[in-house]
Formats: sequence, structure tokens, C-alpha cells
Amino acid sequence: MNHNRLSSRMAEGLNSQITREAHASQIYLSYASWADAQGYKGIANFLFRHAQEERNHMMKFLEYILERGAEVKIEPIPGPGDNPKNVNNCFEKVFEQEVGNTESIYKLVRLSFDEQDWATWNFLQWFVKEQVEEETLALDLLDKIKIAGGPDAKNDALYTLDRDLEKMPDEAKLAQDATTDNP
Repeated sequence: MNHNRLSSRMAEGLNSQITREAHASQIYLSYASWADAQGYKGIANFLFRHAQEERNHMMKFLEYILERGAEVKIEPIPGPGDNPKNVNNCFEKVFEQEVGNTESIYKLVRLSFDEQDWATWNFLQWFVKEQVEEETLALDLLDKIKIAGGPDAKNDALYTLDRDLEKMPDEAKLAQDATTDNP
């Protein structure tokens, strides 16, 4: 008896997302290594933590595919690309990567809706919220870097940013969680 509860298109899409999440982890590892080599230990720490978070996302997809009785297919991970030119460029690249990941998640949500695969649709809602958080966090960081001078930020401003990121939480405040008591 076949226990697979995923369509071939859905299984293929979810497997592709495993590779995308692994690739995101590699990108964060690469940028963290670059930041560390530049002397930005706080930024590196922040990026290393996010590399692990992306790996955890990869595992969520892998486990879900297995739980639904489909086959997991591990594909080669593309290289992370070139190192950032500066801290501003680093977080611009982070934001672009997160937007691409969001678009990929949205395609899976659309497919699950079209196929009326409500279990997968429900599973993906966690990732929809997570991507709002990831994009918000990246935009908040870009705002901080912009205030610090953007691509032309001076060392003292980057030093402060580096120290702040070392202690910064990995989650962003989301509009959907705001209340009049907690704006």
C-alpha cells in the first residue's frame, strides 16, 4: 500500500525547498565567515546563528516530507556566491536572499491551496510567518546600517552596530503581534 500523501509536484517543491534552506544556511555561513575575518565578531555571531536557523528550517521540511510518506531527495547545494563588499552590502544580500525564500514559500502555499492539500497548507503557515519575521529583521538591520552611514559607514558606527548585533535577539517584532499595550 502506498502511504505517500503528497502529490509528485508537492513532493518535488518541498524537496526543492530543502535545498533552498540548505543554500540559505551556506550563504549565512559564508557571510558570517567574511564578517569574522573583517573583525566584526558580533555580526559574525548573528549570521552564524541564522545559518543554524536555516538548517533547522531545512530539517522541518525534511521531516515533513518523511511524515507524509514521500521520498526525500537531497540535491547539491549551490555555492554562496561572492563575499559582501561591506556591511551594508552584506545585509542587502541577506535581504535579497530572504525575499527569494519568501517567494519560494509562497509558491508552495499556492500549490498546496490549488491541490487542496490542507495538511501542507497548514504546515507552510509557520514558514509564512517566519519569512515575515526574517524580512522584517533584515529591513530593520538595513535601517540601522543606513543611519550608521550605509556603504560609507565609519568604523565607530560599525563598531557600535557590531556590538549591538552580538546581543540582538534573532526574532523581529511583528505588526500582527502589536496591541495598544504592546505597540
